Formats: sequence, C-alpha cells, structure tokens
Amino acid sequence: MSVLDNVDAATNLAKNNELQLLVFRVSEKEDSAYYAINVFKTREVVEAKNHFLTQLPSPHPLLEGTIILRGMQIPILNLPKWLGVHLNSDEVSHSRLLICDFNGIIIGLRIMSAYRVVKKNWNEMHAPDSYRLKEDGVVINDTRLEDGSLCLILDYEKLLADVLPQALVNVDADIEALRDIDIPDKLRYGTVLIAEDSKTAQRHLIQLFHKANIDMRLFDNGKKLMDFIGSLDDAQIDKVPAIITDIEMPEMSGFTVVKLLKSNPKTKNIPIIVNSSMTGDNNKREAEVLGADGFIDKTKSHGVIALIAKIMNEMNGENA
Repeated sequence: MSVLDNVDAATNLAKNNELQLLVFRVSEKEDSAYYAINVFKTREVVEAKNHFLTQLPSPHPLLEGTIILRGMQIPILNLPKWLGVHLNSDEVSHSRLLICDFNGIIIGLRIMSAYRVVKKNWNEMHAPDSYRLKEDGVVINDTRLEDGSLCLILDYEKLLADVLPQALVNVDADIEALRDIDIPDKLRYGTVLIAEDSKTAQRHLIQLFHKANIDMRLFDNGKKLMDFIGSLDDAQIDKVPAIITDIEMPEMSGFTVVKLLKSNPKTKNIPIIVNSSMTGDNNKREAEVLGADGFIDKTKSHGVIALIAKIMNEMNGENA
C-alpha cells in the first residue's frame, strides 16, 4: 500500500487553511532529518532499483540522469547530495525515487524512504528568519511531527532553479509581452503587494518588476501581507493596484488570503492573482470560487504583469 493513499482533496484542505505533507528521509542513519513536500506536488514513490538510469553527457552535478516511467523520460535529481548527504552504493540500490510535478515539470527526487503523510494547519508551519539569512539556504520552513521531531520543508523552486533553470521563469519574456499592453496608470505608479515565501520566486518577481519599472512590496507569507493591509487607511488601500499571492505559505495560505480580501468591502475590488506551483485544475477552480481574478503558474510568472494589466483594463472597461 502506498503512503500516498487516502490523501484528502487539496481544495477541501485549503478551505480550512490546511495542507498535507509527505514526510520522507534521505538517509538511513537514526539521527537523520525528516523532510517534507506538499503531497499535491507528488505523483508516486518507486523503488530506484527497478528503473534503469540513463546518464546524460556533462550534466549538472545533481542531475543523475533520466529514467523512463509510464512512457515519460524523467530527470532524476540527487536530493541527498543537494543536502550534503552522501549515499554509498548499497544505500543507492535501496533508495526510492519520489516522482514530483512542479507546474507540469515532472522530475524524480532520490530519497531513502517515504515515511508517512501528515495533515497540518498552515499556522503550524514556521519560517524563522534564520532560514532567510543564508543566501544559499535550502530550507524554507519547518513544522513538528507528533513525536516532536523537527520536519524541514525545502525550497524546491531553488533546487529547480539550480539544476533546471531553463524550465523556470524567463524574465526578459515579460518585458517583450508588455510592449503591446496598455499599462494602467494605477499600476504604473502604484505599488503591487506580493506574498511569496520562496526566496527563488522572490528574486524572479523582483527582477520582473524592476525591469518593468513598476514598484512592488514583498511579504514572506500571507499573514504578513494581511497585517500590512490591516495597517492601511482607506485612501492607501484604494491606491493598491493589485495583489499577488502564492498558495503554499507558512502561517496563512494564499487561499485564506484571497478569501479574507474578497470578503472585505475595503479590499474586494483589488485584483488578486494567484501565482503558484500547484497548478491542478482543482486549485485553479478553488482560487476562482474564492474570488481570485487570475491564476498563473510559477514557470510562467514572467507573464504576471501583463496579466495584471489585462485584468485591470477589463475591470476599468466594466466600470466605465
């Protein structure tokens, strides 16, 4: 029986500010750390020994090669090595491959064992500043398991950016897209508010807005964004051209951010874009049901400013 059996629907969890994590380990040592990933970014866990690994010429040190699984060629990334853990040949033969889906990019992560699936509320996810002080840090937040063990959630977007940068954001593409877009004055001269906890995704957004010469303000999670909006008076709120939010964030998920903003008369008319690596149809539908005005996946977030401008122009046309 798979540890991924009996996983609750993502949208039902989102309504309660909850998520489910697949907990795993990358070493058999007793004192080895627990790591986790949102189960809705995973497809299956397979035994490495049952899949032939085809090595690639001059690959990235973390790109071990590819396997063929269900007719798909899937790159295999050496997650233990990324975390500074060396597996010997015997451990490699007993390892597992965690098949993941990031915005339609299918990859395999080498792990030692899949432990279990746990349900957590986003307010049980912690992101101490110490994780952000390291420019090359790989941990994005953490939580505690039932026995008190620390469980670390990794910045998988950083891993992808390190190993498969061609699969991620093309910053220059956004500038080209904006050449044919009418940028509303409120966007051109305003400050877009963004809730995003991945430093890698933050860097992409900073580059995008800088090149477009549009101001933005970043918050490390949804709660910090909501606290800031709560500190604004009505006149200041009226000047916010748009809000961008990730879904997966400690303390408060993006779905909760959307629900709170759209249920508040003072903020309900601000365009909200969900920018996420969880691009399943259910998540898109849930974002729409809660009132989000747009949804874009992170590998295509170079189009987010053009999307904001399009939505704002459509809103202005309806109100004209």
